Amino acid sequence: MNPFPVYDSRLSASHLGTFLQTRYSLNDSIQCHILKTGINHSYLLNDGAKKLIFRLYSYNWRTKNEIEEEIRLLKLLNENGVPVSYPIADAKGSFIQEIMAPEGLRFGVLFSFAEGEKIRSFTTDMSYNIGVAMARFHQVTQNLALERVTYNVETLLISPLQRAQTFFAASSETMTFLETSTYKLIEKIKEVNMKEVRTGAVHLDIWFDNMHVTPNEEVTFFDFDFCGNGWQALDLAYFNVQLFNTEFDADEYQRKLQRFLEGYETIVKISDEEKRLIPYLAVSLWFFYLGIQCQRFDDWGNLFISEDYFKRFIGLIQKWCTKHELFA
Repeated sequence: MNPFPVYDSRLSASHLGTFLQTRYSLNDSIQCHILKTGINHSYLLNDGAKKLIFRLYSYNWRTKNEIEEEIRLLKLLNENGVPVSYPIADAKGSFIQEIMAPEGLRFGVLFSFAEGEKIRSFTTDMSYNIGVAMARFHQVTQNLALERVTYNVETLLISPLQRAQTFFAASSETMTFLETSTYKLIEKIKEVNMKEVRTGAVHLDIWFDNMHVTPNEEVTFFDFDFCGNGWQALDLAYFNVQLFNTEFDADEYQRKLQRFLEGYETIVKISDEEKRLIPYLAVSLWFFYLGIQCQRFDDWGNLFISEDYFKRFIGLIQKWCTKHELFA
């Protein structure tokens, strides 16, 4: 009997550890454990002396060329002293492993372990250091072109709206809000003076879950799976909105945001046009990741696509729009 086709599989950590030990000539005592699942699967390797991270990309999620471009970006950042988790080549010099899983060919990459831990609530000094690290990243990658997605009106707003339309009735409150807000955002972005907005490589997912902070409050970024091309203010907007989502004290939010921006501007200045654009890009990113949740529904089930989630989702966006006087 032929095996039943699968959408996704979780590889045996112990067998994967043996495979990686051979490919990378790792210590025989290496232990491999599943660390995180989602769109991709992350495994933690530990030999008692050092830790490593192996990311196994989902089937048909990223092309080999897209992963090669992510690796190229990370090598460039590492070579320029930007604090990132960087890719590691195997004993033969290859960065990408090809693994035939039940669902088909999957790619995997081994990364250095970012020292420290995830911290949900940043101090003001941490916020400052995150700003410095992000600016150093943008300084190195300004005007850099990757052979990956370009984040623009089409990819941030129009495509996510089309994905959402497959989940919600046209007459629903959610769909009405998404459509109205999307077209308002498109018009606002058309008004931007793009000569005053820096472009280059962006991370697009810099928040507490994708960085480690050491006891000395040094910051390392990781998980560049959504890296691509776009306005670098997108990363500023994403951090801003994630801080807004996790810091419920309005005064603390403002203090931490100010320190983040101060840290950033010790390296790179933010133009007035970028500052004006950031609140609109923040809402665009909310919509973009809604589109990803719709696109990858099977990875999470109904955790995100639910009436309760969208009530909270829309409430947060409306709160943000009121604070920044958007669409007034």
